[in-house]
Amino acid sequence: MTRRPKPIRAIAEVSRAFGTTNDRERLLEIVTQSAVETMEGKAACLFLLDEKQDVYVVAGQTGLSPGYLHAGAQKARALHAQLLEKGYLHFPDALSDLRLENRDAKEAEGIASILAVPVMVAGKPIGVLSLYTSKTRNFSKDEIEFLTILAEQGGMAIEHARLIERMRERTRLFYDLAAGMASSHELAKILETLTKDVSKALDVKAASIRLLGDDGTTLRLAASHGLSEEYLRKGPVSAERSIAETLKGKPVVVRDASLDPGVQYREEKLREGIVSILSVPIMSGEAVIGVLRLYSDRERKFTEEEIQFANALALFGGIAIGNVKLYASMESDIRDLRENYWIFKTWY
Repeated sequence: MTRRPKPIRAIAEVSRAFGTTNDRERLLEIVTQSAVETMEGKAACLFLLDEKQDVYVVAGQTGLSPGYLHAGAQKARALHAQLLEKGYLHFPDALSDLRLENRDAKEAEGIASILAVPVMVAGKPIGVLSLYTSKTRNFSKDEIEFLTILAEQGGMAIEHARLIERMRERTRLFYDLAAGMASSHELAKILETLTKDVSKALDVKAASIRLLGDDGTTLRLAASHGLSEEYLRKGPVSAERSIAETLKGKPVVVRDASLDPGVQYREEKLREGIVSILSVPIMSGEAVIGVLRLYSDRERKFTEEEIQFANALALFGGIAIGNVKLYASMESDIRDLRENYWIFKTWY
């Protein structure tokens, strides 16, 4: 029987690994190990792009020493643009190429050449897979294509692990909220927990809950997380177009609060570092009783899944409010019954 070529065997082994483990570190180790063994390299490393810090950070590797890995993070922006434009980067002489940092560390590590390809998830670049050789080397088109396929599998491993962790986290969040609602009638505590948890789950700067007053027009702050006292004291919130639309039962996304003409307190939002806003209604039965707002410190296009998740949490908030009102009403009825028990006795 004809033995399959090494690249095909390597891709098959990585694919099989997806069916046997959800451990991201193990999957990335398999990806980098396959790159080294199949391409006969010295080492391989998968870096993830940290956009806020503009650096690449190590996510998984094979063959690199701890000393080299701690030599310093690689600046990302300049190389990232070149990488995306060409589809790969080749550094035949890594020790003299001025595009690279930490060249002394590369020399000490015994690195001669580097081939780097982008790691993509859903069409978006999230990192780089790099192969290192101990001798200066050129790479064929097939080798570049093989490393690109491995990088795609690395991206799949990262996304697969992220989706599983997100499902677990959101399941825990819903469970904790439900448990809190069952064990506590302190509405402020429940809503504060909700704003904190939704901020973490959707990776936003802050969140707030505002509820309609008895007049049906005034919005009063009920809970918040991540917002400064100065921002919270900015004044009444009622005229924003996004809030008006949300009070009609519609989720509303503001992509850039500094430019949207329907946004109140734009200067205050700019000082607070608020860029994008998602507003979803809090319902009690068929009625809108308030607004849950999420604030991002960078321009953000909230996905349909994220909007639905925020809607689900807002629904929990509405249920919690309804439960507390019902409990308060029952307490009042029981108190009245006890106070007026003598009336019932006179009937018999």
